[in-house]
Amino acid sequence: MSDSHRARKRFGQNFLHDPAVIGNIVAAINPRQGQHLVEIGPGQGAITEGLVDSGCQLDVIELDRDLVPLLEAKFSGRDNIRIHQADALRFDFSSLAGDLPMRLVGNLPYNISTPLIFHLLDFAPLIHDMHFMLQLEVVNRMAASPGSKAWGRLGAMTQYHCQVDSLFEVAPGSFKPAPKVTSAIVRLCPHKDHVIDPAQEKRLRQVVTAAFSQRRKTLRNTLRDLVNVQQLEDLDISPSARAETLNLEQFIAISELLTNSD
Repeated sequence: MSDSHRARKRFGQNFLHDPAVIGNIVAAINPRQGQHLVEIGPGQGAITEGLVDSGCQLDVIELDRDLVPLLEAKFSGRDNIRIHQADALRFDFSSLAGDLPMRLVGNLPYNISTPLIFHLLDFAPLIHDMHFMLQLEVVNRMAASPGSKAWGRLGAMTQYHCQVDSLFEVAPGSFKPAPKVTSAIVRLCPHKDHVIDPAQEKRLRQVVTAAFSQRRKTLRNTLRDLVNVQQLEDLDISPSARAETLNLEQFIAISELLTNSD
């Protein structure tokens, strides 16, 4: 491998090389002909190969310019793949939308995983499901339950948009170079049973962000600029509670109160 194709620290690259793990990931995704998949950060194409072989229509988004020619060479002659050199954090995923709902896949760089997840949630109505490799700690936060230390802004907002399932862990030795942390595969399925009101979603983000900004403080303090004590009590929420004890429905109730009073 030439120096230009070595994993780059600034892109947070860790290339997957374990065939058994790659096989498990592709099996969990279960790509099929007649589906539209979008892979974020294909790297050297470890997972890409299994996706292309399924016969699905595949779009891949790769930031590293040096990897694009490598991918083009690897998949030349395959007519079911399109390669986009772009930054997924700024990419308009609606530009890829067609008649088929998108299925997103990716080994996401650790340094951008949380902001990228929030960016992708903006496109949730266009997405059937998402399978991502993330740092285990991030997956645990996404799948966390109220009352746990892992419960916070990421879990609340992800679960507002999606069903979250942690599938399996991936050891550091499965990558080159090996990261210092364990990874995990998570499946996110956007809820189809409720229409998201953009105004309420904006308020919910505001409430959750404020509530978890100082985890040790009570809601009386963290939400003082949004709601008063009486309003919290009217919702059967204790002003002396901390954010981590509230469930998603309670955060939604606060955001609905604010939306209705706007």
